[in-house]
Amino acid sequence: MSKLNVLIAGATGYIGIQLTKLLLYHSNIKIKYLCGNTSKGKSIKYFDKSINAKNLPKITKFNYTNLKDVKIIFTALPNGEAQKISKKLLPHNVLIDLSADFRLKSSKDYFKWYKIKHKSNSNIKNSIYSVPEFSKKKVKNYKIISCPGCYPTSILLPLVPIIKKKLIGIKNIIIDSKSGYSGAGRGVHKKYANKNLYESLSAYGVGFHRHNSEIQQELDFHSKNKVNFNFTPHLTPMFRGILSTIYIDLKPGVSIGKIHKELKNFYKKDFFIKILPINSLISTNDVINTNYCNISICKTKYKDKIIILSAIDNLIKGGAGQAVQNLNFYYKFNSKKGLI
Repeated sequence: MSKLNVLIAGATGYIGIQLTKLLLYHSNIKIKYLCGNTSKGKSIKYFDKSINAKNLPKITKFNYTNLKDVKIIFTALPNGEAQKISKKLLPHNVLIDLSADFRLKSSKDYFKWYKIKHKSNSNIKNSIYSVPEFSKKKVKNYKIISCPGCYPTSILLPLVPIIKKKLIGIKNIIIDSKSGYSGAGRGVHKKYANKNLYESLSAYGVGFHRHNSEIQQELDFHSKNKVNFNFTPHLTPMFRGILSTIYIDLKPGVSIGKIHKELKNFYKKDFFIKILPINSLISTNDVINTNYCNISICKTKYKDKIIILSAIDNLIKGGAGQAVQNLNFYYKFNSKKGLI
């Protein structure tokens, strides 16, 4: 099979760099264009010296004429930009978006949470919100694939299987998530200049972080009921990784063993999801620079409550790696290609 030409828009951001590094070693992919607004003419190696840039194009400004030369467009751009591109897609194009532009199924909800009027409302129905483990059989039916946010990925992977089976209470789920500062993008150093970024822990978006919207949408969808949860994100003095700690009430008659068994069974064919033995202590160090999600179910002093720990690399499983998984499922490539 000949290689598929790919364009990466937003190639110089943290996610774009990571995506470039993964696709560089994907045997079915040729990176045709690397696009960035303020870095035209530079080598991608300027932004990450570990990249072997010998066979990669110089960075150019995105141009709609590029669409005719590529099959897949990856967009790692500010919110609102992928919507514009989606309106110009050609019949042979597939858009895999890493922003929030097509995560929400309602343009009203998008405006509510992102304060931007949706510029491609008609394309929302042509898109799929794709956690790869949940949508691998459906993704091929869509030309616009929306990759989940990093926090939601770490939260939905452990919660969705047990919510679908109605094993846990849905009235008081508490989610405490901590992320490396790369999750805030390259502008994080200026934005948190007065926060002693490298030596302090900061809560932010308390009660109203934008990712609440997609977590709510997906939990409600899989539960078929309104799920009540509180989600608090924190920025930590590390570059990458997310650890989510989720506090859950068990339904009457449900044991921690049943939760563990259900998750093991649900993910038995998913290479990148690791359900660890009960009460395993995990850290972001276990998953950084990989596409794995490690999940541990832990006992508490109360028999009707458990704590679930979930760890991912926000730039890979929470971003670029998930995008590559969606690519692999769309084209029926080996699901591990470009990722191990």
